[in-house]
Amino acid sequence: MKEKIVIGIVDDHQIVIDGLVALLQDNARIRVAFVTTDPKKVIGLLQQTAIDILLTDVMMPELPGNLLAVQVQKQFPGINIFALSMSSEADIVDEMIRDANIAGYALKNISRDELYKAIEKIAGGGIYFSPEVLEELHRTGQQKEQRLQVTLTTREIEIVKLIEKEMNNRQIASNLFISERTVETHRKNIFRKTNTNSLIGLVKYAYQHNLV
Repeated sequence: MKEKIVIGIVDDHQIVIDGLVALLQDNARIRVAFVTTDPKKVIGLLQQTAIDILLTDVMMPELPGNLLAVQVQKQFPGINIFALSMSSEADIVDEMIRDANIAGYALKNISRDELYKAIEKIAGGGIYFSPEVLEELHRTGQQKEQRLQVTLTTREIEIVKLIEKEMNNRQIASNLFISERTVETHRKNIFRKTNTNSLIGLVKYAYQHNLV
């Protein structure tokens, strides 16, 4: 496990930055490398400072967080982007998932403990979407499914749910009483049907389409 999780923060309100820094400085596992109220400075700061996670606001007038996230993802694909917003509007979340491959999205009323949990999960290669955001994704996902036929079989959906619980092939095979080779075949079919090519992408698809 990495000793420190290095964070960058961008929000156009200094009071929000101050609040986040105050919350994060109490956690010995987290180090805030830089903060800025100007999203246009983020790329330059990232060229000078290596970080693990970028905490970004979404509604910023100079450069909205969704557009900033796309720039960061293209130039620094190794950085995980965690969006914090006042809005859980599904269209914005969908856009940031699709265009910037964000690792997380939460509302700004997130508690300290939940923020720590989210950062740890994202730093470990996982994803985190707050309950309010998931509820909105599920609601819109149900609407989408009225227009889009779900092609996954019952068994494939079972496997997606176990993947979301971070089970590996062996654990899934044991849980479902099938062989690892069968699990691998199902996984390949799931990736093909969902048009995803990574575990994170698949889990995001599952959230969006109300499969978990």
